Amino acid sequence: MTLRYEEAVDWIHSRLRLGIKPGLERMLYLLEQLGHPEQKNKWIHVAGTNGKGSTVSFMRTVLQDSGYEVGTFTSPYIESFNERISVNGVPISDESIVALVEKFQPIVEGMQDSPFGEPTEFEVVTAMFFEYFATMHPIDIGIVEVGLGGRLDCTNVFTPLLSVITTIGMDHIGILGDTLAKIASQKAGIIKRNVPVISGVTQLELQPLFQQWAAEQEAPYYASGADFKLTAVADDRFHFENRENRLADIEVGLVGAHQLRNAAVAIQALLLLPEHYSNITEATIRQGIARASWPGRFEKLSEAPVLIIDGAHNNEGIETFVQTMSTEFPTQKSYVLFSALTDKPIDQMISRLQTCFAENVILTTFDYPRALTAAELQVKSEKLNVQVEVEWQSTLLELINIAKAEAAVVSITGSLYFIAEVRAFLLKRIAATIK
Repeated sequence: MTLRYEEAVDWIHSRLRLGIKPGLERMLYLLEQLGHPEQKNKWIHVAGTNGKGSTVSFMRTVLQDSGYEVGTFTSPYIESFNERISVNGVPISDESIVALVEKFQPIVEGMQDSPFGEPTEFEVVTAMFFEYFATMHPIDIGIVEVGLGGRLDCTNVFTPLLSVITTIGMDHIGILGDTLAKIASQKAGIIKRNVPVISGVTQLELQPLFQQWAAEQEAPYYASGADFKLTAVADDRFHFENRENRLADIEVGLVGAHQLRNAAVAIQALLLLPEHYSNITEATIRQGIARASWPGRFEKLSEAPVLIIDGAHNNEGIETFVQTMSTEFPTQKSYVLFSALTDKPIDQMISRLQTCFAENVILTTFDYPRALTAAELQVKSEKLNVQVEVEWQSTLLELINIAKAEAAVVSITGSLYFIAEVRAFLLKRIAATIK
């Protein structure tokens, strides 16, 4: 009997009970059962603490505007589960999800008795991505976003055309390590022999390490600030320059100074591709960088009042959020509704928000396994002197009404899982009344 779409997705999500299992042996065994679909296409591999999704979006849009069919694998999703596997920005169909699950179920469940055990949810979805583009939807190139780290991430099972590392920050320290160097080492695990590496990493102390890791693999290494540079000329424009090219006055479609840096990394990567993809030109680069969009990344959902959602899920993300808010809304009063998962440095993140938004920061929770409980919220309230609210929906509606009266800004930030819930709520329930 054919599965319904909801049943197929429920089966995928049931793998979440297996948690995170770093390592490649189980993933390679699963791909072997499928005939190694990861070997059937050309790929760009993207790792980094922050900026992966935006950099993927910039590259995807330019490649698409150059006439190519571009597959992308990203996580987590913001609008629908299907968007994790997309072609030219269009999510995989429900019918294709069902077909993949029906093929995968006997293979995946049969692995229970293998030496490697059953694959996790992320491993299954990653393998589905490879299988979809190998057997169901031909593409010219695919862009693969690392899930966690790099070296032991289940996406690290192919040799790409390019390896891209966006940024390094202190995140997932329980798995990746408790220093920048340890985390960088995990991200650098995607570097492959003779494959060019494009790096947006800014910390000077990490540059010799990346140069060494690239040299060990005889991989050409292109570092931001040394091998390619950007010069900001406005909040949304910059000049790009490397040894061979200068592109003046590039317009960027995403908001924030950090997006100029992400765009520069994407441009350097794209300029290395024409040997394989000759349709890429300065014109398509300009058009694609300007046209790029990425839901939930400093996204404005309303003008009256101004309503911003931004997935800032770690200390570096919060710092970027604060800087962007200060640039975009230097004089307007702002209210911030924030929620993060319990494995994040919540105390530090709230403290940074309070330095900018004072008593207008509100901590809340949402329906997710690793979200704060009501009791944990109360502890945070007393410890950090921050307002807490258990029901984010009613709190958000109240903030919107206050902001209308005060001509203030309402920003919702924190976990991308939280942002996904809020975005759906706003677009479905109240968008018509606040625009």
